[in-house]
Amino acid sequence: MTAILAAAEAGSTVVAGGKAAALSALAAQGFDVPAFLVLTAEAFAGDVLRADSAAQLPARLASLGQGPFAVRSSGREEDGAHHSHAGQFLSLLDIAADGVADAAAKVWQSGAAESVEDYRASRGLERSGGRPAVVVQQMVRAARAAGVCFTADPVTGRRDRFVVSAIEGLGDRLVGGEEDGETYVLEATTGLLIEQPEKGVLTTADLAKLHDLARRVAEARGGPQDIEWAFEGERLFLLQSRPITTALREAPHADPTLTIFDNSNIVESYPGLVTPLTYSFAQYAYARVYRMFVRLIGVPDTTIAANAPVFDNMLGRIDGRVYYNLINWYRALALLPGFANNRAHMETMMGVGAPLPAEVSATIGPPPARGLARIAEYGRLAKMAAMLGWRAFRLNAMVADFYRRLGDAVKATPDKIDAMPLTALAAEYRRIEADLLDRWDAPLVNDFLCMIAFGASRKMLEKWAGPEGLELHNAVMIGQGDIISAEPAKRIAHMATLVRGEEATIARLEAGDKSLLADDTQLGNDIRSYLAKFGDRCTEELKLESIPLTEEPGQLLSAIAAAAKSPASEHVARTAPDLGAVFAGSTLRSIIGPRVLAYAKARVRDRENLRFERTRIFGHARRVLIAMGRQFAANGLIDDARDIFLLTIQEVLGAIEGFGVSADLRGIVALRRGEWDAASMRPDPPERINLQGAAATYVRTAPTAPAARDPARERTATGCSAGVFRGVARVIADPRKQALQKGEILVSRHTDPGWIAVFSNAAAMVVERGSLLSHSAIVAREMGIPCVVGLKGATQWISDGEIIEVDGKAGIVRKISDANGPQF
Repeated sequence: MTAILAAAEAGSTVVAGGKAAALSALAAQGFDVPAFLVLTAEAFAGDVLRADSAAQLPARLASLGQGPFAVRSSGREEDGAHHSHAGQFLSLLDIAADGVADAAAKVWQSGAAESVEDYRASRGLERSGGRPAVVVQQMVRAARAAGVCFTADPVTGRRDRFVVSAIEGLGDRLVGGEEDGETYVLEATTGLLIEQPEKGVLTTADLAKLHDLARRVAEARGGPQDIEWAFEGERLFLLQSRPITTALREAPHADPTLTIFDNSNIVESYPGLVTPLTYSFAQYAYARVYRMFVRLIGVPDTTIAANAPVFDNMLGRIDGRVYYNLINWYRALALLPGFANNRAHMETMMGVGAPLPAEVSATIGPPPARGLARIAEYGRLAKMAAMLGWRAFRLNAMVADFYRRLGDAVKATPDKIDAMPLTALAAEYRRIEADLLDRWDAPLVNDFLCMIAFGASRKMLEKWAGPEGLELHNAVMIGQGDIISAEPAKRIAHMATLVRGEEATIARLEAGDKSLLADDTQLGNDIRSYLAKFGDRCTEELKLESIPLTEEPGQLLSAIAAAAKSPASEHVARTAPDLGAVFAGSTLRSIIGPRVLAYAKARVRDRENLRFERTRIFGHARRVLIAMGRQFAANGLIDDARDIFLLTIQEVLGAIEGFGVSADLRGIVALRRGEWDAASMRPDPPERINLQGAAATYVRTAPTAPAARDPARERTATGCSAGVFRGVARVIADPRKQALQKGEILVSRHTDPGWIAVFSNAAAMVVERGSLLSHSAIVAREMGIPCVVGLKGATQWISDGEIIEVDGKAGIVRKISDANGPQF
C-alpha cells in the first residue's frame, strides 16, 4: 500500500481518512482546494515517520509548491456525518518544508491521546482506533480573510440560512476559539444578507462568492456542510468541508406560490410602522368595503363569496409596515366586467409604482373574450353601466343617507364615551362597523365616478386646448374654494390676522400654550371652533395610534404663529380660470364642456369632503378604542391605556365579548412591544416585495449602503400647481419633530391633512408620492404655491438645505446649489 498519496489518490476514507477523502472528491469536482498530499498509516512506524517515507517527503512536498504547510489529521471516522472528532487531534500550521516530518509525527501521535480514546468510547467507537492519516496542505499564506460557513444554522437547526463566521487574516484563531469572528447570516437560496456586523471584513462581492461556493459544496456533498475557506486577494479557497453533525430541522417543502406586496400607494395613508390595532381595523375595513364595491357594480354574490380569501387578504403587514397584497387586488379587479378586454386601463386604478410582471398578470382573470363570449362580456358591461348609471342618478340621495348614518353613528360625545363600561364600548364599536364600514356605498360610488369623470374631463381639455388645457383642468379641479381640505389653511390665515403684530400672543402660540384655548377672545373662540371641526385631524390621521389635535394642539398653534409672522399678502388664492376661449366657436363644446367639467368638479369636491368624513369616523373609533384601553388598564388587563394599540381588534373585542383565545393580554402586549421596538430599529422594507411561499418566511435583509446620489441637476414629475419658486429645500420626514421656516420649500415623501404647520410656511412643495388629486396638490393650489408631486426618490435626490427651483406648471425641479454653496 502506498504510504504517501497524492490528492487524486486519497479518495478512500479507510486509507486516507474522512478529511482527505472529502478534499480529494472536492478537488476532483473542480473546487479550488489548496494542493495537498496524505501520509497514510503505512508511512509511520511506532511514533515516527518511516525512513523511506521521510526520504520521499521533500520531493513530494516540492510538487505541492512553496511552503509553508498546514499539517492536520484525517481520521477514519473524522469529519463524518455522525462523529466529527472536532478538536480531538493536533493541527499544526505555518510549517516549513524541513519541519513537516516532525509535525506529521506529532499529529499521528495525537491520535493515541487518552482524550481521543475517551471521546471514541463515549460514541461507541473502538477505543484505540483513533490514529489518523495526516494531510499536508499548502497554506493560503497571504489570506486577507478566512473563516467557516455553515450551510444550515447549527444552533437553531434552520436549513434556510447560511451562517458565516469570518476573521481578518488566517482563520486558525477563529477555529481554535482564540478570537470571536464576525457573523453574517445569508438566506440560503438567494444569498440575501440578513445579518451583518457594523464594519465587516467581507464585502458584498465576497459574500456572493462565498454563498455560491457553499451552495455548490453542499450540493456536491449531498447535505449541509461545515466549510472552512480563505480569501487570498479575490481568490476564494476551499480548505475543508465536513457534514454538520448537530441535529437540524426537517427541510421545508419547496413552495413556488408567489405573493407580491406593494406599498407605493397605501403608504400615503399608512406610512411607517403601523400598530396591530390600526392594521386589523384597516384589514377589516378593506375586506368589507371592497366586497361592497364589486357588489354595487354588479358582481354576483356567489362570485364574491367564492373569492372570500381575496377580499380578506387585500392587505399585508411586513415588519410592521402596511402593504397591498397586489395579486389579490388584481384578482378583485378581474371580477369586474370588461377586465379581460381592458386589463391595462384597469391596472391604472391601482395607482402603484409599477404593474404586475406580465407573466403574473396574464394568469389572473379570464383571457380576452372572443366570438360569442365577447357578446356576453359586452352584456355584463352594459349591466354594470346600467347599475352604475342608476347609482349615479341616486348619488346625492346616497350621500345624504351616508351623512345621516354617520351623524347617528358618531353622535356619542367624548364625555359619554369616557363614561361607558367595556360592553357598551364594544357595542358602540360594533355600531361603527354595521352602520358605516359595512355600508360604505356613497364614498365608493363617488370615488369610482370621480375616477371616470376626472380622467374624461382631463382628456377633453387636453384635446381641445393642448398642454394649456391640462393647466386649466388643474385649476378647475383642485383649485375649488369649497373643498374642505382647503378650509384649514383659510382658517389658519384668518386666525393669523387676529394676532399679527402681537408679539406676546405669537410667543404663546409658538410655545404651544394650551391656555389660549380657554381665552375669552376672538382667537380663543376661533381655535375652539377649529378644533370642534378639525380636531380629529392629525399627522398620519388614519393610524389609530396617532394623537389628534384635540389632545395635542401644538401643531395648530405653531401654524397660526408662523402665518402671523409672515406678510399678510402672501399665499393669495388664485382666481377662477377663464374657459371661454376653450369653448368659443363651437356650440357642441359650449354645451358639453361646462357640464362635463361641472360634474367632474362635483365628484372631486365630494371625494375630498367624504374623505374628511372618514377622518371623523376614524376619530370616533379612536376615542372608543382608547376608552376601552383605559378600562382594560383599570381592570388590570394591561398596564397602560395606550397598550391597547398593540392588540388587534379581534383580541380587544374577544376579551370583552368572550370569543378571545387568550386572557393574557399583558403578555401579548409585551411580545408585540418587543417586535415593535425591533422593527423600529430596522429601515423600511422595499416598496415592492416578491415573496415565494408563506408570508411568515419573508427574509428581513440587512441594511445596505445607501445608493449613490443621482447626479442629475433636473428631474420631472407631475406639476399640479403653477408657478416658479427658487429657495431653500427643507426635507421633512415628520412634521411633529421638524420645522419649516417661512419661505422654504417643503420636500417630503408624502403629506396628509395633519401637516398644517409646515403647509402654512411652505413657499413651494415637492412630494415623492401623490397625484393630481392628492391632498398636497389641493392645498398647494389653494395656497397659490408651486407644487410637484410623484417625484420618486426626491428626499434622497434633494439634500436638506440646498437651493432648488420648483416649476409647478411644467413639473420640473432643478438643483441650483448644494447646502454648502453654488454649483453653477
